[in-house]
Amino acid sequence: MKYLYFLTFGFALFLSCNHTTNGILVSDVDAFNTAVANATPGDKIVLKNGIWQDAELLFEAYGTADNPITLTVETKGKVFLEGGSHLNIAGEHLIVEGLIFRNGYTPTNEVISFKKDSKTLAYNTRLTECVIDNYSNPERHEQDSWVALYGKNNRVDHCHFEGKSNRGVTLIVRLNTEESRENNHRIDHNYFGPRPNLGSNGGETLRIGTSHFSLTNSNTLVESNYFDRCNGEHEIISNKSCQNTYRYNTFFECIGTLTMRHGNETLVDGNAFIGNGKASTGGIRVINGQQTVVNNYGYGLTGYRFRGALVLMNGVPNSPLNRYFQVEDAVVDNNAFVDCDHVQLCAGADAERSAAPINSSITNNVFYHQKKGTVFTVYDDVSGIDFNQNWTGSKANHKLGAGVYSAAVPLKKDKNGFLVPVKMPSGEAFTLSDKLAIKENTGAPWYSKEDKGIPLNSGKIIRIDAGQNTLFDAAKTAAPGDIVELAESGNYSTNKIIEVSKALTFRAAKGVSPKVFFEKKSLFDIQNGGSLMLEGITFDGEDAPDGSGNSVVRTSKYSMNKNYKLFIDNCNFVNLDVNHSFDVVRVFKNTFADTLQITNSTFKDVTGHVAALDKEIDDTGIYNAEYVILKNNSFTNIGKTALTLYRGGSDESTFGPFLELENCRFENIGHDKRNTTGASVLLHGVQSIEATNSSFAASKPIKTHLVVGEPVVLFDNLNLYKTPPIQVTGDQPYNIGKITSKRL
Repeated sequence: MKYLYFLTFGFALFLSCNHTTNGILVSDVDAFNTAVANATPGDKIVLKNGIWQDAELLFEAYGTADNPITLTVETKGKVFLEGGSHLNIAGEHLIVEGLIFRNGYTPTNEVISFKKDSKTLAYNTRLTECVIDNYSNPERHEQDSWVALYGKNNRVDHCHFEGKSNRGVTLIVRLNTEESRENNHRIDHNYFGPRPNLGSNGGETLRIGTSHFSLTNSNTLVESNYFDRCNGEHEIISNKSCQNTYRYNTFFECIGTLTMRHGNETLVDGNAFIGNGKASTGGIRVINGQQTVVNNYGYGLTGYRFRGALVLMNGVPNSPLNRYFQVEDAVVDNNAFVDCDHVQLCAGADAERSAAPINSSITNNVFYHQKKGTVFTVYDDVSGIDFNQNWTGSKANHKLGAGVYSAAVPLKKDKNGFLVPVKMPSGEAFTLSDKLAIKENTGAPWYSKEDKGIPLNSGKIIRIDAGQNTLFDAAKTAAPGDIVELAESGNYSTNKIIEVSKALTFRAAKGVSPKVFFEKKSLFDIQNGGSLMLEGITFDGEDAPDGSGNSVVRTSKYSMNKNYKLFIDNCNFVNLDVNHSFDVVRVFKNTFADTLQITNSTFKDVTGHVAALDKEIDDTGIYNAEYVILKNNSFTNIGKTALTLYRGGSDESTFGPFLELENCRFENIGHDKRNTTGASVLLHGVQSIEATNSSFAASKPIKTHLVVGEPVVLFDNLNLYKTPPIQVTGDQPYNIGKITSKRL
C-alpha cells in the first residue's frame, strides 16, 4: 500500500509539474512551490495558462549572473492572477515575466514585493513585462502598494501599471534597511497608465524613500517611463531620498508634478511634461539642496502654485525631516517651457516657510507663452537666485531684472511633434534625447493601452414609454454608455431603486416633457463604477416615503474606489417636501465625484439640501468632489443649503475642490430649523471659488472658511437682497468684487 501511495503521489506531481524543453510547467500553487524548492541556476518555471485564483506565491531562489532562474508564463497574455493573489520575490539573479494581476486585490501590503521578510530580500532581480490592472482594494482609503522594491541592483522594466484607485503608492522604493540603501535600482520603459484622483494624500504613482530616510542615498535610476494621466495626487513622483536620477520620462496630461520633496543631489534631465492645456497639469517642483534640472521640456502646463511648470519652494529654517528644506545650490539650465501658465518662485512662502532659495541659478532657459504677458509669480526674495540669459516672449512683462530678457522666440515642431524653440539663449538648438519615452515603446508590448472606460452617451439609445418601472427595466438591461430616452410627456413611476453601476444617461426625447415619480427613499443609487446624466426631465417627490432622509440621487453607502460623474441639465425638481431633510443629491463617506455639474435647472420646495458634499469631516484633506459646477439654475424655497462643499485640514497634497457658480438665482434659502450651518451656500476649505453674476434674496448668507495656502477666491457681481453679507473666515487671502443690495 505504501508503494502504491508514493506511485500515485508521484504521478500526480508529474501531471502538475511537467518538465519540458521550455521549462518546468506548473498548473497549481503546490506544483509551483515544489518547482521553486528544487530550482537550480538556469531553470525556468512556467505558469500554465488560465486563471490562478487566490495564488499566494513565494519565488525564493538563487541563480547566477550567467544562469538566472526565471519565473514566466506559458503564453504571455493568458495567465491571470486574480482574487487575493500576490507575489514575493527573494534571492539572487531572478527574472519574473509575463504575469497579469487583475480582478481582485492583494490581501497583504504589496502585490509584488522584492522580499520574503525583513531579512530575506531580492538582489540582481528583474521584473519585466508584468501587468497590474485595476487590482485595487475596494476600500478607497485602505492602503497598499502594487510594487515594492527592496534589496539592491533590481530592475523593473516594460511593465504595465494602470488604474490604481485606492490609497497607496503604485511603485515604491523602500530604504528602511541598510541592505536596501544605495541600491542602484533601475526603473525603465514602464507604462504608468491612468490613475484617478484620490481626493486625498497617498495617491503617488512613484515614490523613492520616505522622510525618515530622506538624507540617505538611494541611487535609483528612473528612465524612459511613460506617465499617462497619472492624477492620484499633487506628487506624481515623490522623491524622498538622495542621488536619484529621473531622465527621458514623459508625463502626458498628468495633474501634478515631479516633486523633489525630500533628499538632495537629484538629477532631473531630459524629461517631457505635456499638459495640452488640461487643468492643473504641472512640471517640476524643487525643494532641498543640490538639485539639478536640465534639458527638460514643458508644454501647455496650466497648474498654479505647487503645480506650476517650474516651482522653486521656500523652506523652513532648521527644518525637521518631514517639512521643507531650503532650496540651496539648485541648477536650472537649458529647459524650455512653451505656453506654460505659471513659474512659481519662492512658492509656499509663509511665516513657517520663510527661507528663500539661496546660491542657486536659472540659466539659459526659455519661458515662452504665446498669450500671457508673464508667467512668473514671485512670493519672496529671489536675490539668492542668479538669473542669466533666460528668454521670455517679446511681449513678456516681468520684474526679474537682468538675466531674464524679453525676446522673440521662434518655434518649430521637433520629431516628437512638440513645439520647441528653434534655439536656446546659448545659441544651441533645443533637442530631446532619442531615449525619451513614448507610449509605444513602454509597457508590455503584448498588452493593450487602450482606454477601458466607457464614457457617458457613447452607447445606443433605448426609447421607453411612460408607465410603471419602465425606467428601472431599461436601466437593468442597458449596457455601459447607453442612453435611456423618455419618449412621452406622460408620467413615469418606479417603486424600485435604480442602481447605476455603469455610465448611464436618462433624457427626454426632443419636444416632450416627462415627469418622474418614485416611491423609494431614493430614485437613483450611484454604485461603484457608475456615472449618471439626467437631461430634460421633471422629478417630482410627491410619492416618496413620508419619512426623513429621502433623496433623488445618492451614492453608495459603502466605499467606492472608482470616481463617478454626475451631470444634470435642463431638469426640474419639485415637491421634495413630504418630510424633512429631503435632498436632491446625497453622498456618503469614501465616495468621490470627479465632476458634479448642474446647469439650466430649477429646484423648488426642497426641505433638505440640493447638494451636501460634506461627509469627509475628519479634517485630513479628504473631500467628496473635485469640480462642482452650478450654472444658470434657479433655487427656490430650499430648507437647508443649496450647496455645502467641505474640505477640512491643512494637507497640501491635493488642490480641490473647485467651484464655479455663475448666473444662478437663490430665493428663500437656508431657513429650515435643521439647517445647522446657518448658510445658504457653505464653502469650507474650497481651493478655487468663482461665484459670479448671481442673486440671493431672503436667504441665509454665503459662508466661506479659507484653509490651506492661497486659495483662488472670487465673488463678483452678486446681488444680495434681504440677505446678510458674505461671511469669510480663515487666514487666507481672498477677493470680493461687486456686491449690491437691491430689489430683484
